[in-house]
Parts: sequence; structure tokens; C-alpha cells
Amino acid sequence: MEAAETKVPSAAGWLGGFGAVPFIGIAGAIPLLDGAPRIWAAHALVAYGATILSFLGGIHWGLAIGSENRSDNCHSLNRLVLSVMPSLVGWAALLVSEKIGLFILATAIVAMLWIDLRATKAGYAPPWYPKLRIPLTCIVVAALLWGAIA
Repeated sequence: MEAAETKVPSAAGWLGGFGAVPFIGIAGAIPLLDGAPRIWAAHALVAYGATILSFLGGIHWGLAIGSENRSDNCHSLNRLVLSVMPSLVGWAALLVSEKIGLFILATAIVAMLWIDLRATKAGYAPPWYPKLRIPLTCIVVAALLWGAIA
């Protein structure tokens, strides 16, 4: 595999990094807040986490419908079903207490990383994808867990 194939595209790197900023900012603010602002911040962190989790599922929807190998309908169906699961989990995380929702999201984002790594290994996702996802996942999961225990 050539180095160019595993180099994260600049735009993906920047946008991914900027996408982590709300996680860091909100999770960092939670211990500094009291009362209604703290509750609002915790809810904002759950809502943003659910949004990003849904986005991660959407990536797999795009990979499935954009696949050049459409002859395996069963495999395509499985990938499409898998791609909508993160949205449902994110929605469920919004329906429980913020603390539980943050733990659900942290677990689901780790699960999506595992799915992303498998997709890359199988050739469905680009070779550079893990180089983007692994550090972002570490940041996001740390922020979600910090928000849950702060």
C-alpha cells in the first residue's frame, strides 16, 4: 500500500478535527457549571454525540449504496441495515438521562470504530480512514465519558 493511499485528505482531517471541538468544549465546561446551565450543557453534549453517531452511520449508507459490487444483495442489505442502527442508538440516547445517554454514545462510537476498521480491512472504506477515525474516536469517547462522570 502506497503512502498516498493511507494519507488522510486535508479536508477530512480539518473537518474531523473541527468536529471534535464541540465535544471538548462542552465536556470541559460541564464541571464548571451549576444548575440549569450544567443540565443544558449535558443535554447539548448528548445531542451532538447523537448527531455525530448518526453521521457515522450515514458514512456506511453512502459506502453501501456507492459500492461497485451490487451483485451481493444480502451483503448490501446487511450493510444498509447496519448503517441505520447508529441513528436509532443515538435517538435512544436522547430519551434517557444525560449520564446514561453519554455512556450509550461512548459505547456506540467505539462499536462504530470497530465496524469502520472492519470495513477498511474489507476494502469498503478508504485505507486512510482508520488514521482519521482512531484519534477522533479517542477524543470523542474521552469527552463523552468526562461529561458523564463530571
